[in-house]
Amino acid sequence: MSHDSAPFLIVLTLAFVAPLAADLLGRLLPVPTVVLELLLGVLAGPSVLSWVHETTVLTFTANFGLAFLMFLAGFEIDLARLSGRPLRRATLGWALSLPVGLLVGLLLVWSGSTVSRLVVGLALTTTALGTLLPILRDAGALPTRFGAQVMAIGTLGEFGPIVAVSLLLSGRNAGASAVALACFAAVTVVVLAFARRPLPAPLDRVVRATLHSSGQLAIRLGVLVLAVLVWAADELGLDALLGAFAAGLIIRLLLSDMPAEARETVAGKLDAIGFGMFIPVFFVVSGVRFDGRALFADLGTVALLPLFLVLFLLVRGVPTYLVERGAPAAVRLGLALFGSAGLPLIVVITGIGVAEGELKASTAAAMVGAGMVSVLVFPLLGLRAYRGAIAADPALTGR
Repeated sequence: MSHDSAPFLIVLTLAFVAPLAADLLGRLLPVPTVVLELLLGVLAGPSVLSWVHETTVLTFTANFGLAFLMFLAGFEIDLARLSGRPLRRATLGWALSLPVGLLVGLLLVWSGSTVSRLVVGLALTTTALGTLLPILRDAGALPTRFGAQVMAIGTLGEFGPIVAVSLLLSGRNAGASAVALACFAAVTVVVLAFARRPLPAPLDRVVRATLHSSGQLAIRLGVLVLAVLVWAADELGLDALLGAFAAGLIIRLLLSDMPAEARETVAGKLDAIGFGMFIPVFFVVSGVRFDGRALFADLGTVALLPLFLVLFLLVRGVPTYLVERGAPAAVRLGLALFGSAGLPLIVVITGIGVAEGELKASTAAAMVGAGMVSVLVFPLLGLRAYRGAIAADPALTGR
């Protein structure tokens, strides 16, 4: 077995084991599969057993997995359902979170715990939409008003930080980044406008005819649009995740005129590609990259983990709770807890910070560790609060 293939095989094995372990542990405590994928990666990586070291193949597959995660997050977004009140409140909540996050980052800079307030501040404003969607779906809350609001909060908690990263952490001045972002936005708007129209009849016929054949044109179209927009964002010097997210939105609109059954078939196949291989590899490799030794190097660093958990609630949870006025307190609490769960973009943003020398490895490890705990604990508490609310008032399950 070659030097590159052995680590890849181990990572695939760990990705296979993770849902089995989640099912086993679920009898005692529901644990998101993503958390176990990260923990298994930490266990197999240099921090513990040193079974896996990153290779070119693993790096490429993990990066594609992250892009596919953002693509599926965009694909899940129903703009018509989220427009209006849910999106307005989510936008206001994130707009309040951003200055609070940057202020917290500045305070940590003064305390000597970090180097760049931007890296920490932006990481604190994220929400793990891609991780929350399966939790909401499995709980039956995704089609409800509560699910729509969580979707809106998560959308802003992923899209807002991605845009901010493209502007502020791209390695060039903000003016040039803003011009590049405006160019990308203009191209995306044009493509979205085109995507709102029905597919040309010949293309639509082939898409439907190949849904259950080896042609799979709808899936190939999705992967092609993902690749093109990731390439376009990269060429403009923007974060590739911005292109991936936009690609998901575009594909959803392109397929919107298909019958519901056909759309569900396409969505299921895209889920199978993403969550069946590429996305679990990203999370396992993220665990491999996790610097556990830096986290446990001293008590001060270990103490940062619970501190960041509190900061997630302060930066994302409190603004969300405040803007959701009018809703029952239990629902507001549930939304605040869901909004405070962050992980994938925390991994990405802290990785950028460490690579550019703007964040200490120990601080990054503490933030990622806190992110793992947040997606394990906060959604469970959020669902409990929501279920308590609908037990008192079943009308809250309205769609």
